[in-house]
Order: sequence, then structure tokens, then C-alpha cells
Amino acid sequence: MKTSISRYPVPDINDLPEDIKERILAVQEKAGFLPNVFLAMAHRPDEFRAFFAYHDALMEKESGLTKADREMVVVATSAENGCQYCVVAHGAVLRIRAKDPLIADQVAVNYHKADITPRQTAMIDFALKVSNDSRPIGDEDFEILRRHEFSDEDIWDIAGIVGFFGLSNRMANFMGMRPNEEFYAMGR
Repeated sequence: MKTSISRYPVPDINDLPEDIKERILAVQEKAGFLPNVFLAMAHRPDEFRAFFAYHDALMEKESGLTKADREMVVVATSAENGCQYCVVAHGAVLRIRAKDPLIADQVAVNYHKADITPRQTAMIDFALKVSNDSRPIGDEDFEILRRHEFSDEDIWDIAGIVGFFGLSNRMANFMGMRPNEEFYAMGR
């Protein structure tokens, strides 16, 4: 039985605006499959464009955070938010970027017992504080991260990733978005 990837209509690729169609086909060619988030978000083209522009601004730029660090923040906060899609999809990307077949499962279940550095633990501690209750964030939180050699721009990146994926987690859960089967075996 094939399960729908979203509660909302999934558009046919050929019916999409050309820029979105080109992006989707490029992702499909690079990955070897089309991650469901692209089709699910294409239901609303203007929001698709804004969503992926912000995603790319956070996740693809030069930063003091490695690409694996960024994916680790996504996996930890998505697990906290109960987002199956993002834990599975970004867990796959984390395994690949960290070159570690175990790391995503460890971080998703209990990052305090994961094989990560004290710097990464401090990063996730802060990310979860931003995600769960950002009201008490103060100078002491910045000082902890600075002691682990995070710059103020890195700290902004952590918070930006958390904020963006808070939106992503909530939209994926609301839509009932399903992870592609391909993600489960990637990087193992």
C-alpha cells in the first residue's frame, strides 16, 4: 500500500513553474531520488521559493559551523519536536557529512550519550534552549559557546537553523509529510 506523502495535493512536476521544476529536477538528479519535501512544498510555489531560499542561506553558506554541525542541530531539534521527516531525512545527511553511520541515531535519541565533542554538546544544549524556550537566553549562554570557540555569527547560525527547522518541523508534522524510504539506508 503506497502512503501519500502529504495531506495536501502533490502537484505534477510538469505543472509547476519553470524555476521550481528546474530545482526539483536538479535535486532529483543529484540525489538519485526526489525528497518528498520538494513535492510537498511545491503545493504553494511562492512559499516553496521562500522556504528553500532561507534553507540554502542557512545550510549552504560558509560558516564557523561545519555542514555536519548544522545537520546535527537539525536532527537534535527535530527529534525534540517529534518531526519524523526531518529526523530521518537530515539524519541521513548527517551520517554522510559526518562520515559516521551511528551519529544520527545517537543524536536523535540522546545526544548526551552520543559520540560527539564537548563543543557539539554545548551547541546542541544551546539549540534546544532556543527551540524549547528562548526567553531566558542571556549573556551566559553566549559565554558558554564562546568558550567552545563559537563566534557570535556562529551563534546566530545555530539560532537561525533552529528557528527555520522549527517552522519546517511544524509544517512537516501538520502536512503528515512522509520521509522517502531511500533516506533510511543512506550513510550506513
